[in-house]
Amino acid sequence: MSSDGASNLAPYSFFNAIAANPDLVAFSSSGWKDSVAFIDETGEFVCNYVSEDLLQGMNKSSVDAPRGNSEFEIAGLPAEQSNMVRPLRVKGVPAALECKKTEIIELKDLEGRNSDNFLVIGQVVGIYINDDYITDGRFDVAKAKPPTRMGYMDYQRFGEIFELHRPKWEG
Repeated sequence: MSSDGASNLAPYSFFNAIAANPDLVAFSSSGWKDSVAFIDETGEFVCNYVSEDLLQGMNKSSVDAPRGNSEFEIAGLPAEQSNMVRPLRVKGVPAALECKKTEIIELKDLEGRNSDNFLVIGQVVGIYINDDYITDGRFDVAKAKPPTRMGYMDYQRFGEIFELHRPKWEG
């Protein structure tokens, strides 16, 4: 959300959790797009967890609409108020991370030249989880069915889940 209240919604393939304690997430934007500009203006953003049923709306939100046009409306996705930050979240998402900006870094190439790619890092200050996606006290990824971006325009539908526990040193 911009400082004057305009809403923005955009999918980012280059997104991940990057640290715990504090909980930090990051995404990379090719170019200074509205998402980066609005976060720079206000210091707040929301990461919406996309489920398979929201895939088409997510894709529609990627349109290169001019500043001030709401991708919520363009994509036909309803919005609702977040709990800890001003930007809205997508109504009906399985989960959302409410974040405050810690830094925006313009990435550089090997020669130290600016790349026009920006890494946005935010600290998670609030977590929204839709109760419909909780099973035995945990977020149920199988119920959420997140699509996965594979590269190019390729996506994968949700598949097999398994746990893989880390070994403990016994020596």
